[in-house]
Amino acid sequence: METREFGRLGRISALTLGGGGIGGVWGSTDRAEAVATIHAALDAGITMLDLAPGYGVDSESERAAGEALRSRAAADLMITTKIPLPDDEGDVRARARRSLHDSLERIGRDHVDLVLLHTQLRPRSGRSDEPGLIGWPVYRDEVIGEFERFRAEGLIGGWGITGVGHPDSVVDALAEAPKPDAVQVVVNAMDMNGDIWFFEDVAPATEAILTAANRNGVPVVGIRAVAAGSLTSAVDRPLPDGHPAARDFARAEPFRKLAAELGETPAALAHRYALSVPGVATVVLGVKNRAELAECVAAAERGPLTAAEMTAIRALTA
Repeated sequence: METREFGRLGRISALTLGGGGIGGVWGSTDRAEAVATIHAALDAGITMLDLAPGYGVDSESERAAGEALRSRAAADLMITTKIPLPDDEGDVRARARRSLHDSLERIGRDHVDLVLLHTQLRPRSGRSDEPGLIGWPVYRDEVIGEFERFRAEGLIGGWGITGVGHPDSVVDALAEAPKPDAVQVVVNAMDMNGDIWFFEDVAPATEAILTAANRNGVPVVGIRAVAAGSLTSAVDRPLPDGHPAARDFARAEPFRKLAAELGETPAALAHRYALSVPGVATVVLGVKNRAELAECVAAAERGPLTAAEMTAIRALTA
């Protein structure tokens, strides 16, 4: 599998196995299939798992990864996990340390290669009343300091942010030292943020965030390549009426038509698109079983899309 530069952490496979799928977030699976999917990902040359305590019931993605890695050594595999730190739930530093400790215990390792702030940044100036976000002062004054202590203690190799908060704050976070070692950015063919976009007064700014990350040397981890299932042939989990993913699925019909014209499945085309976006170091897969993994690996092996194909896709959202 192709590898790409990933900042201070070295090189990384172009595809990363995400914890959402193996944790049952994107449709049902079970532990045995999750473990088998992790092993198949290693066989395919994938070099990073992107986990989180919130992926699945009782942190299932981390528990499945722990079981998979206990049954098969993978010393060179990079592990990412996440720490949710909304600023309205008390002592940020204590919660961060407890979360990381619990994740390490579930995964069965004494360190992870990358830990990501799993909370969206509020606007740097002004305010957002949306609960569950984190303000700029808390991020700069408390979170960064604690993450740097984790690095000094050997608990993590680096730290990063989830770059789907308020775009102005994300761009500032990518430019001001100390800068994150990675940023997760929504990268998909229809520019769909779905149910993780909380700001009514501003639009997502994927291009601006990608530009800022590349300009400042912050590696980009592309997420939501299939837009929570909206860029696939069929959403394979029940959704309530009016759910953003259901609305996005309907809006993505022209994309499915284009995929058919190009002889691709929608999921394969969506992943090839994300892999072809300049400046993306790796694309996280939301697959939940070996069959879905194989489809994505095969898509990656077909290489980047042509300029004409990229133009045709981008025209769908013009």
